[in-house]
Parts: sequence; C-alpha cells; structure tokens
Amino acid sequence: MVAFGCGRYFPGPLQPKPGSEQGEHMVVHDDGSVAYVFERLDIAIRPMTDAELNRSFATRSADGPLSTNPFTFGDWTPPGESFTPQRFTVFLLRVKNYAYPKVKIDPSRIELRSASKRSYKPLTFLEISEYYRAYALAWAGNYYARMREREDLLRLHMYADKMIFSGQEHEGFIVFPPMPPDVTELTVHVNDVAVRFNYADEPVETVNLTYGFQREVFRGYQPPATVSAR
Repeated sequence: MVAFGCGRYFPGPLQPKPGSEQGEHMVVHDDGSVAYVFERLDIAIRPMTDAELNRSFATRSADGPLSTNPFTFGDWTPPGESFTPQRFTVFLLRVKNYAYPKVKIDPSRIELRSASKRSYKPLTFLEISEYYRAYALAWAGNYYARMREREDLLRLHMYADKMIFSGQEHEGFIVFPPMPPDVTELTVHVNDVAVRFNYADEPVETVNLTYGFQREVFRGYQPPATVSAR
C-alpha cells in the first residue's frame, strides 16, 4: 500500500504476508518471521528493522556519521533532517536442522523479487566492502580502522555458505540494496536448498522456498511514528 500525498516517501517496516498467502509448510510467527517447517527442518527468514540492527550493534551505532554498524547509518541523520534513511534491506536467515544428515544453503542463490517483477541479488561481502571504501579517505588513520571494523562485523554476521549437519543451527544476515519507494510487496526466494547429497557431497535433492512480505510506504513532509521507530 502506498499512501499518496505531497512530500517525500517514507517506507514502513516489512511485515509477513498473511499465512493464507504463503506457500505450503510455511508458518508466520509473531516475531515477524516466516518459516518453512517440514520434518524438523526449520528455515526462517525475518526482516530486520534499522532500530533492531542498531540495538544489536549498540556501541557501533551511536557515533553519528562515524558509526561503524555495517548494516545501517547508526544514529546519523542528514543535516536538517529528523529521519535516517535505510542503508540496506536486511533479513535474518536462520536454519535449524533436526531432520537431515546435512543441509546447505548457498546465499548467492537467494533472490528478492518485487511485485513488479524486478529482481535483486544479495550483496556479497566484497560488494559491501567496496561500498565502504569510499569512506576510508585514502586509507588514512581512523577512517581505515573504521572500515576494517565494519569488515570484521560483516564477516561475523553475514550468512556463511556452509554445511549444517544434523542437530545444528546456523544463522546470519542476507543483505540487499534498499528497495525503491514503490516496492510495497516482495518475495524472498531461497533457491536450491540442498537436503540430500551423494558420496561427493554434490546435491541430489533440493527444494525451492518462497517467503512473502509487504510494507506500507507513506508520503509527506515528516515520517509517521511507525516509520520513525523503524
């Protein structure tokens, strides 16, 4: 839904579409996540708000333009503004494998699609690192140190491409570019989830999962409270 009027666009937080609009074996949870639950395999995706990401990295989000939270602008606001724009679109991908000997999700096979059929691939560590190199100011002193701190956090918290063996859980962030303001409905496609392998660890059985989300986009001169708290 887009609320029309004069002024600028202010996107609200992503919310799951109703369970009736999700696929088979999909469960919508109260925390805003959507989970594929089948035979004790649980693969959940949850959209993260900037406020949640800032709380998760509180000490790296409270230094204005020098904040080193790699997923948001921290507590910085543009001069003369009261609203912090969204730096990236971030989802938490969480896998609980109590069903198969091993499971594997390649994050490069994940895709975000808008209702208007535009497609977005996740940003890689290298792409986000290159994005931040512009802030390093010729690798000078503290600027370089802040970039390295961001890189360390990205390595620790982005979803890693690894085997998840029986009885294990694994989670990490999937990072996309910020969505244009006209995107109010989207799906996240987790493609080629490998659940069975041959002797050479090559997938012989895969599943494709689709998660549906939506948001409101407001237009005006100041963001509504629901957006300010995003």
